[in-house]
Amino acid sequence: MDISGLISALVVGIVIGALGRLVLPGRQQVGVVWTIVVGIVAALIGSGIAGAVGVADTKGFDWIELIIQVALAAVGVGALERARAGGRVRR
Repeated sequence: MDISGLISALVVGIVIGALGRLVLPGRQQVGVVWTIVVGIVAALIGSGIAGAVGVADTKGFDWIELIIQVALAAVGVGALERARAGGRVRR
């Protein structure tokens, strides 16, 4: 992977991670760096799932792939939030 691929992954991670946080209700106590990491992982896994299902390469914008990626990012941010909360009870 060259430098443009890394920059693209970072930008996609930021966008997907931010969208994943936006669809979750309430305030998340997950930092920006973890949001980007979750977004990058969600983008990669979501692209793989979209490719396996056959919706990754469509004419125009790949809305279904984006929805899969954002849903995975929301799940990832939510899981990270629960893991960080540990035994604490939120009120």
